[in-house]
Amino acid sequence: MLISGVAAWLFVLAQESRRVAEMESGRQTRLLMREIRAHKRTDAKLQRAKEAAEAANLAKSRYVTGISHELRTPLNTILGYAQLMQRDEALNVRHRGTLGTIQRSGEHLAGLIDGLLDIARIETGKLQLHRGEIRLRSFLDQLVSMFRLQSDARNLDFVYVPREPLPEVVNGDEKRMRQILINLLSNAIKFTEKGRVEFRVAYQRQIVDFTVKDTGVGIDGEDLERILQPFERGRFNLGNGVPGTGLGLTISKLLTDIMGGSLTVDSTPGEGSTFRVKMMLSPVAHPEALPGPRRTATGYTGPQRTVVITDDEPAHRQVLAALLAPLGFRVLLAERGEACLRLAAEHDVHLFLLDISMPDMDGWALAAKLREGSHAHTPILMVSANAFDGRKDGAPGPVHDGFLVKQVDFDQLFDRIATFLRLHWVYENEDLPLLPSPPLPGALPVLSDDAAESLLTLGAIGYVRGIQRKLDELDSGAPGERAAAARLRPLVAEFQLKRYMQLVEELRERAV
Repeated sequence: MLISGVAAWLFVLAQESRRVAEMESGRQTRLLMREIRAHKRTDAKLQRAKEAAEAANLAKSRYVTGISHELRTPLNTILGYAQLMQRDEALNVRHRGTLGTIQRSGEHLAGLIDGLLDIARIETGKLQLHRGEIRLRSFLDQLVSMFRLQSDARNLDFVYVPREPLPEVVNGDEKRMRQILINLLSNAIKFTEKGRVEFRVAYQRQIVDFTVKDTGVGIDGEDLERILQPFERGRFNLGNGVPGTGLGLTISKLLTDIMGGSLTVDSTPGEGSTFRVKMMLSPVAHPEALPGPRRTATGYTGPQRTVVITDDEPAHRQVLAALLAPLGFRVLLAERGEACLRLAAEHDVHLFLLDISMPDMDGWALAAKLREGSHAHTPILMVSANAFDGRKDGAPGPVHDGFLVKQVDFDQLFDRIATFLRLHWVYENEDLPLLPSPPLPGALPVLSDDAAESLLTLGAIGYVRGIQRKLDELDSGAPGERAAAARLRPLVAEFQLKRYMQLVEELRERAV
């Protein structure tokens, strides 16, 4: 009986322990399920918040893109006419100074617009760096001369200390480097009421070290991180107020990080600040030759070229027309895409300048239609204020050959035109050869049997220079031959000899 009682007691204890364990397990399971449901609700809220933040960021980027286009539209006209008027040799010194002030003010406004766009580009990962050769000494001398004038105007000492040896030429993105240093130097002068601004440069083991030190108001410790955020500024005790958007340091920090460098700041309130940028810039052993000085073009050699300018803004069309027509171009203006297509069908066009934002069809759709027609190989240059358009980065694409952002730099435009049309510019004090008369409007391209046979023979052996010389001869011939040469020249320039041979046969058949 004793043994049976102990066994029964153990059995009861086991059952009771199992029941208690099951109850505790059930309770823990209910708590875990409750926590899982809470986590799901929290995760759903976080996802909705993330989607809302992404939508807000996208809306901001679209707004920045739109407002930049609206700002660039009048700004392009202002700077365009300022550049045109400065090319007039009859202007006196006072008027040139006034135009220079207008242009500098417009460029400052353009810089503010670019700052907004840079923030949007960086946040969306669309900012691209363009590495090239930087002539370091000349680059630094330009910055020093610019800011020495500003510091003199504020009665500040500007000290430039280059630590030798410095390489003559390095690899890097000159535009972005200039942007970083201009922001730092302008801030140093802006927030320094008395004392000095030091700009030190050192180079060692392919690492360049820029140091900007001032004796200004300094930055509070709690502001050191905040001032690197967009639109944030420190609590400075300057009675006259300091203008600015709060984007300079943000852009400098982001650009430095993207370029693989570092930007650090050390500051003491009331004593000054020190900003330091370290970045790898490899030296160039065999730099390219320096370009010659810019000269004012007055015309070009060879037959007259026809350019179609398509833009819904009349002022923009007139600026480009006023620039190109005096150089000997035949300029045709179109307000919309349909008008451009009509001109393309009626005239032998050598170059299209297209805006992107237009009411009936945008520039990309218009370029695609031109490529589908008889102008499959005619150069198309997009000239637009849509600097943030995601479908282009300035490189050639399937429907365009290049891209320029308004406000248009005329020297860049001339370089592109010369490349596309293989032009030789005639400059001031040079004799301009007489241009052959242009093809008659709507002249059909046609080749005589002798001309076609010569072109086919040259094409069969791949003698491109001979083909080009023969096309130059046709430029002085009948309107049909000049039109045919204009059709063939882009194919030869791109070495599309198979298509060239087919087109020569087509044009010869038309003559028969």
